[in-house]
Amino acid sequence: MSNLSNPLGILSFIGLLTLSNVFMTFAWYAHLKNLSSKPWWIAALVSWSIALLEYAFQVPANRIGFQYFSLGQLKITQEIITLSVFVPFAVFYMGEPFKTDYIWAGLCLLGAVYFMFRS
Repeated sequence: MSNLSNPLGILSFIGLLTLSNVFMTFAWYAHLKNLSSKPWWIAALVSWSIALLEYAFQVPANRIGFQYFSLGQLKITQEIITLSVFVPFAVFYMGEPFKTDYIWAGLCLLGAVYFMFRS
């Protein structure tokens, strides 16, 4: 389905999806560092609040992206952006060591990109 005729639309899709993933990553994982001493329900409420912002970017991103890509292509693009956001988050924000496993996972995703975008 890939229709690459509007680079601005595609860049809007990627930009909004990247912003969405930044919020999603913080909603899913930042409470492990910042709210670990609080009850789980407080972490859930904070995470849900952040996730609302995530959806404010994700829904329009996917609506824009679906004009150019198939559903499978949208999902693979989201997974690549997720890994691209998660690795710096894990290393710089959470203080995790960088692992070569991130590289191997990225290469596997490149294989997925090939299969989803080859037609």
